[in-house]
Amino acid sequence: MEHIVFLTGRLAEKSLHQVLEGMAPTPFTWEVREIGLQVAGLMTAEMIRRRVAQSLPPETSRVIVPGRCRGDLDALSEHYGVRVERGPEEVKDLPQFFGREARHFDLSRYETAIFAEIVDAPRLDLDGIAARAREYARQGADVIDIGCLPETPFPHLEDAVRRLKREGYRVSVDSMLTEELVRGGHAGADYLMSLNVDTLWVADEVASTPVLVAREPGDHASLDAAIDAMTARGRPFLADPILDPIPFGLAASIARYVSLRERYPEAAIMMGIGNVTELTEADTSGINAVLLGMAAELRVAAVLTTSVSLHARRAVREADVARRVMHAAREAQVLPKGISGDLSALHAKRPFPYSAAEIDEFAQAVRDPNFRVQVAADGIHVYNRDGHQTAGDPFALYPALKLESDGGHAFYMGVQLARAEIAWQLGKRFDQDQALDWGCEVDRVEEDLMAWHAPGATKKKG
Repeated sequence: MEHIVFLTGRLAEKSLHQVLEGMAPTPFTWEVREIGLQVAGLMTAEMIRRRVAQSLPPETSRVIVPGRCRGDLDALSEHYGVRVERGPEEVKDLPQFFGREARHFDLSRYETAIFAEIVDAPRLDLDGIAARAREYARQGADVIDIGCLPETPFPHLEDAVRRLKREGYRVSVDSMLTEELVRGGHAGADYLMSLNVDTLWVADEVASTPVLVAREPGDHASLDAAIDAMTARGRPFLADPILDPIPFGLAASIARYVSLRERYPEAAIMMGIGNVTELTEADTSGINAVLLGMAAELRVAAVLTTSVSLHARRAVREADVARRVMHAAREAQVLPKGISGDLSALHAKRPFPYSAAEIDEFAQAVRDPNFRVQVAADGIHVYNRDGHQTAGDPFALYPALKLESDGGHAFYMGVQLARAEIAWQLGKRFDQDQALDWGCEVDRVEEDLMAWHAPGATKKKG
């Protein structure tokens, strides 16, 4: 059985003991070392090296430090001769931390490719098209779809295809005109959208892989005829029964996808999801989670998404996260819970790790003037050695802080209390000195500052 040494600070020591004791029986033996530091979140690798004796118990297999511990943990591992790693963001998350460790989900794998459409490509110059392609690829797109527009000339279509191909992208051309599809194919497009049984001659003129559609949505016979014709030619294709928006046939169109999979168990299917994400005024992260979940069940080979409406501006990134999570859930045959929280932008699964009573215990142990800010189910808690107050409105808390003559500190506390109010109202996790976690809806700044600690402290006197 492995033996784990947990390093912590004075404020978190009691809570850490309680959590570990509550996890009994554990598949490991453990000990807690308080290293002479009040706030565990301020721990650094150099501080650990100075304060923790090199002679750890011989049975020690690893050392777990507070996640916000800064510094080179690989160097610490070499120094102590055992693995040193960061724990979760809060002591209370240790059970989930070890649960995830016991079952690792590989989110590097996925089955569904993402086509990201540049819907207004004819109105952009080549640099504009390339810039949009770079952004979509950064968010996770595998194929850049060049969208043509009705009755809009596109003289630089070929140049756009060649430019993106030179820059290393797989490229699709999306048009209602066969002339533009042929031009795109001759320019080197990898895919053409869309051909039906009457326009398959285009596929005979170019090497591009066609996306096949029915003459009219719901016309199974014409889609099947196109699929059978391309299969007879020995050519690859993607078949798309077309996903309709709410309330204009979404449920019926989902049934079309199920029926197509039943009729053609091995066919490569495409699902255009923009009709739902763009045309539904709701947060797209949840919509993408459900749609990519269906895609995983049906083994959909590709989705076509758009990012036109500002409320759908992260649709590509959401689809990338969702396809990985749903693939992992399907392969492991588990519910898509506990795999990743990146699609939970508004609400946290465990928003308030500490109760009001536990926070009050922390407050009573504080002996310095620095303010701590925490959030529990009953509101925002602010405390230091001079007192502990709780409210749902930061304006109710501010007068007792007595910061009228300290503009910098007043600004700092204003930011912290505003974040705390948002976290309390929405049910999100709040960690002092950390930005709120909005999942995949915003770009994260990669920092060496993750994990657990008792409440942090401001650096200035209150």
